[in-house]
Amino acid sequence: MPTSAWELDLPLLNTNGLDRLEALKVTRELARDHWLVRSEMGFTVLRYEDDLAVLRDPKFFSFLKAMNTSEFRSSDSNRGESILSMEGPDHLRLRRLVAPAFSPAAAAPHRPMMREIFEELLTPFLASGGGDFVSAVAEPYPIPIICRVLGAPREDWQLFSDWATDIFKIFNGNLAEDMPAIEKAGKEIGEYVGNLIEQRRHDLGDDLLSALIVAEEEGDRLDHQEMVRLAEAVLLAGTDTTRNQLGCTMAVFAEYPDQWRLLQERPELAPKAVEESMRYLGAVRGTGRVASEDITYRDVVFTKGTMVSTNFAAGNRDQSVFAEPDEFNIAADREVQQLTFGSGVHRCLGAALARAELQEALTLMAERIDTVMLAGPVTWKPPTFGIWGPASLPLSVTAR
Repeated sequence: MPTSAWELDLPLLNTNGLDRLEALKVTRELARDHWLVRSEMGFTVLRYEDDLAVLRDPKFFSFLKAMNTSEFRSSDSNRGESILSMEGPDHLRLRRLVAPAFSPAAAAPHRPMMREIFEELLTPFLASGGGDFVSAVAEPYPIPIICRVLGAPREDWQLFSDWATDIFKIFNGNLAEDMPAIEKAGKEIGEYVGNLIEQRRHDLGDDLLSALIVAEEEGDRLDHQEMVRLAEAVLLAGTDTTRNQLGCTMAVFAEYPDQWRLLQERPELAPKAVEESMRYLGAVRGTGRVASEDITYRDVVFTKGTMVSTNFAAGNRDQSVFAEPDEFNIAADREVQQLTFGSGVHRCLGAALARAELQEALTLMAERIDTVMLAGPVTWKPPTFGIWGPASLPLSVTAR
């Protein structure tokens, strides 16, 4: 007989004040005996298969859908809804229309540009023997790429960086204080991208906005506001996740010099190294879903409106799915994919672009960096951050 989740005697997952290793240890200890636990805002699933089940059930809506303010949305209700918070047929329609523009094939032509941008950042970092990898390399890396993908000129790159910083405050758990900056950034980037779209209508190029303008399937096309909102979503998909994951990845490699040496010897392992680093220490440690109706799963009823979080950090270390889950091994043949990009209808739209950026960065660093070591303690962002990573990562590096 199905039982309401609220009637179950479940332990409370509380990792407040714990560092990442302590939090992971607490979470995994709970996961040994419980697939479901209580959390501050509802419930959390802790195992890989349950994470997938929640993510792939279309009746569990994105938490952004349930937020009264939506994501980085201004108070102008005429701007429409983002693909990040849309659900149902409208969401599937947009995903279908834009999927070709976000495929691995679409990302591939940008790889030379990614290497060029990363080389500009890496060269002075290597010449100085290292420094704070986050501020010198990881933070500035994705913005020029997204700007070029969108067709924005170099003189506007800093604008995009500032907007991204403010927009991502949506994930910091302090909406009362941050919402004015979030709304202002959303409005400004919307106006900017809108102007770019109008320019492209008269002068198509090889950028993403031009691809969105001509995107069509069986006569269905995107309207102006849909293109604006998609371009804003690209900023989400292509900046903060990538910069944080790159920082996480290099923090892990600094702890595993044998794996860094293996990557140098076998640069073809770069794609596997990206996946393994996202499994071992992912920048996105989970996501929120809300039951859009009463949902029964594993004889547990999640009543309409119940918040259910997926825990990627625990799921990516699930020992029933991953052999030797606590080992970082870039040569391991993992039979299932890591969870950091999500799954289901809201799987990361920019996954192919992010993978390409990270692969090119790792390949170039393996070519040019001989040794990489921590030069001091890593400062991590607060655990409340939805997209998380090192705030500073002091590295000492030598050239090959």
